[in-house]
Amino acid sequence: MFAVGIFGQAVFYLQGIEIFRNQSAKDVSLFGFSFGLISVTSWLIYGVVIKNHVLIAANAIAVIGAIFVVIGILIYG
Repeated sequence: MFAVGIFGQAVFYLQGIEIFRNQSAKDVSLFGFSFGLISVTSWLIYGVVIKNHVLIAANAIAVIGAIFVVIGILIYG
């Protein structure tokens, strides 16, 4: 589950890389990725509350990736 949880968050990093490489976020939804950021942040908090290391690791990685995308959208959107 640890590997699946971490690799499942790759979508944020792949999108962020595309935004920064193309210097464009023309067709990327700030609204959608903002909700994604809220979602993974909620899961991270839940993981901390229940002290589940898999949830904490996977969602900490996801939060960083989601922030990466949102910053890219704000810069290049």
